[in-house]
Amino acid sequence: MAETNSDRRVSITRLILVPGLVTLGVTILRLVGELQHWPKTLFNPAPGGGGGLVGIVWLAPIFGVYFAWKLSEEGQGPSSNGKAILATAIALLVMAAGSFLALSSQFRSVGKLVAGVLLIGVAAWIPLQGWPALGKTLLAYGYLARVPVLIVMFFALRGNWGTHYDGLPPNFPEMGFWSKYFEAAFLPQMVFWVTFTVITGSLLGSIVAAVLHWGKTAPQTAS
Repeated sequence: MAETNSDRRVSITRLILVPGLVTLGVTILRLVGELQHWPKTLFNPAPGGGGGLVGIVWLAPIFGVYFAWKLSEEGQGPSSNGKAILATAIALLVMAAGSFLALSSQFRSVGKLVAGVLLIGVAAWIPLQGWPALGKTLLAYGYLARVPVLIVMFFALRGNWGTHYDGLPPNFPEMGFWSKYFEAAFLPQMVFWVTFTVITGSLLGSIVAAVLHWGKTAPQTAS
């Protein structure tokens, strides 16, 4: 059993290495583009960075399909394509509910914020019940993608760089640096965006796998 778990960890590391490097490259490009004031349609420096076409958010579903393909080739497909898709659809609803609660707190209601974050965290776990190998791979990739962003945000918030990495939501309350960093950087990057990565990657990966019948003849065995 110990050897099997070790092999699985090596497999995940191998799968996410190149996607992780690509994602890091896009993160660096995005930062440079905003600091150099390149076109806003590509590098939007506004809080949230919405509309900026250069960003790592688009990579989650793309790599979700890639991971699904590679895992299925290695005989680690889902036991049921329908179960994998259903689990991800449920996770999407739970994440939406958690996000609504967290946002409605406006960073002032601790109870709503905690409840929302917990729901979002639960949502990241649900896709693993439908396709464990894909969910674990996307979870590892999600952290690999978001930790560099978290580091960039630390320095951006410290230095007021004028990028979307240090842009705060409207009506964000006044607070000390570490509280601001925790609520505006750590929680979104390590909870929401990792969950987003797991869910969007699992959803598109599971749908494409079902269409192409990946994993039908070589379902994943129980761990």
